[in-house]
Amino acid sequence: MAQKQFVLDTNVLIENPKCITALRNGVENQIYIPYTVLAELDGLKKDPRIGHIVSQAVRAILHDDDVNIFPPDFADTLTDPVMDDRILKEILHVGPQDATLITNDRILQIKAKCYGIPSEEYRDSDPFRSESQKYTGFVSEEEEPVRNCFKWENGTPVFYGPDGPKEIGYSHEIWGVKPRSIYQNLALELMLQEGIDLVSIQSEAGYGKTFLSLAAALYLMLERKDNPYRKIYLVKPVVEIGAKMGYLPGDIEEKMLPYVKYVQDLLIKLHDIRPANRIFQDPAVDSLKFNPKKFEVQPVAFLRGMNIENAVVIVDEMQNLSRGETRALLTRMGDGVKCICLGDTRQVDNPYLNESNNGLNWTVRKLKGYKNYAHMVLKGDRSRGPITDIVLKSKL
Repeated sequence: MAQKQFVLDTNVLIENPKCITALRNGVENQIYIPYTVLAELDGLKKDPRIGHIVSQAVRAILHDDDVNIFPPDFADTLTDPVMDDRILKEILHVGPQDATLITNDRILQIKAKCYGIPSEEYRDSDPFRSESQKYTGFVSEEEEPVRNCFKWENGTPVFYGPDGPKEIGYSHEIWGVKPRSIYQNLALELMLQEGIDLVSIQSEAGYGKTFLSLAAALYLMLERKDNPYRKIYLVKPVVEIGAKMGYLPGDIEEKMLPYVKYVQDLLIKLHDIRPANRIFQDPAVDSLKFNPKKFEVQPVAFLRGMNIENAVVIVDEMQNLSRGETRALLTRMGDGVKCICLGDTRQVDNPYLNESNNGLNWTVRKLKGYKNYAHMVLKGDRSRGPITDIVLKSKL
């Protein structure tokens, strides 16, 4: 088979930094990178959304002696305002004969055709996934079990927990809530499991992670006998408020309410299913307020210096916490604490964080395998309602 000459576009390197090795196919093909692509990568390296992926692409180029970089002399003479046009001119003037441009940019593919340059899509794109996405909480049949993981055996999930392997052939019903999918049931298994103090759940919006964690918290505090839990804390990083939080009227709960209104709605829904009178100051009034002795909403910044004991702590949107904030938060947890961390590393709102460098991902990377920690990716077919169901199924 004749050797092929592949020229890589910026978007291919960003979608999968490992594409260089894959396209080379051993020593069969030659890989070229236009100097303009390096300039584009340099401009993207400080982008908080994709900077971590750019660094991987740069590292892949730097550590591969067989990658051919087009000489900078010709690229420095180009003044086209559109970088794609510069890439095409580099291929024409300093590229190898019979070069094939690899790009997933369809406009660039059309432009390449105008220049007579063959182009192909990179078919094996593998967009970056954080550790909290890649480690789903399951291991394959061939893999050694990780502490507190699940494994499919004969079509049944087996939990390798603190007490050894256990088939999960039953379904939980907690505070009148029945799981809508096998994954919701397994998430509840982790939240309720004695011996597991810290649980993290990764999922897109709509799979019920907040609702399930609130139901589990009510059960643990108000129903389970001989439990150490005397209070529920809801902790949330409030990226949108920032320094403006002090200008909102009222106490902490009133300041936080616009940002946790959905939590209050979920608690009222659970209260309607089964009364949870003790978490409200006066459950008989229409406008329910939390009883601060039993349920407290706290912004992350207010936990500094606290020592939380005998409580269920729900950390919402953990992907918007930095590594330092996560460490500061989790080191506040004293005796008798069950901590449930929720988030989605694909939905990072904090402008200083990204899909890799955030609290949820750091937690999974560093704590995976510890005996009192468990993680899983929550998925399934049914979620909060029929509209959300079709949106998630359609990948809108």
